Amino acid sequence: MTEGIDARLTGKLKIAIALTAVTLVAEVVGGLWTNSLALLSDAAHVFLDMFALVLSLSAVRLAGRPTTAKHTFGFHRSEVFASFINGLTVFLMGLGILYGAWGRFAEPEPIKSLAMLLIAVIGLVMNLLAAKTLHSHSHDDLNVKSAFLHVVGDAAASVGVIIGGIIMYYTGWFLLDTLISAGIGLLILAGAGRVLRESVHILMEGTPRGIDTAEVAKAIRSIEGVMDIHHLNIWSVCSHITALSVHVEVEAGHEGERSELLHRIEHELEQMFHINHTTIQMECNHCNAGPLIKPLLHTERNEQGCSHNHS
Repeated sequence: MTEGIDARLTGKLKIAIALTAVTLVAEVVGGLWTNSLALLSDAAHVFLDMFALVLSLSAVRLAGRPTTAKHTFGFHRSEVFASFINGLTVFLMGLGILYGAWGRFAEPEPIKSLAMLLIAVIGLVMNLLAAKTLHSHSHDDLNVKSAFLHVVGDAAASVGVIIGGIIMYYTGWFLLDTLISAGIGLLILAGAGRVLRESVHILMEGTPRGIDTAEVAKAIRSIEGVMDIHHLNIWSVCSHITALSVHVEVEAGHEGERSELLHRIEHELEQMFHINHTTIQMECNHCNAGPLIKPLLHTERNEQGCSHNHS
């Protein structure tokens, strides 16, 4: 059943990517032909959206790839690395667009506004079709929801370009093209900056956004049979897999119920925080407890391959 759902989702993502690619090509060619910086700016925005769709498709496929002895978490982290490269590239595109807009503020250039308008309409239609394709899966899949919102945002940008094209067609006010491109450029910088921030946060093993470590600790401690916890770590493998490791002290008399207690902890973490990959170490209540957050020190390997901590 799951394979059937994944197959349908993969097919819809491929359709959305194809529609977005048509928009990208049309706006790049159209922007060069009509001399419209707004169209070229929107093309850069479309590129960011298409990459988001590609990442969504990659996430679905990577989820099905088996782990290996060298990649025990599989290849999910490649999605994050690709996001970082994409965010950096598009951020530079945004800076380039703003630089081009700055040059045109002093000397606005004539635009083939009618052709620009028609191409923007094509882009809007493609974006709306892509949004419709993804809509049915956007409610129950956060990854697809993010891609869906990207496409909707680009449709809104296309509406802005269309309105600008209509105004320029009737008024000849070509400075508006520069203003629109500057606005889209700022939108691109904001979107790319968000992608960079989120990808770096994951790569640096940061606690996933929206998860409060203290709340997670409180939830685990509230479970009957848990005396205390320590050495709690929470991180993201990729944008849709959250992992946790923790040491749990078991109350006296509950040592024989560890399997049931483990199940309750895992269920609570899944239901309350959507944490779906856990490593939980059970300990008796007379073991030495450590801090909630364990400090990590750099280690140095000696010639025999052993390591020791530096204070």
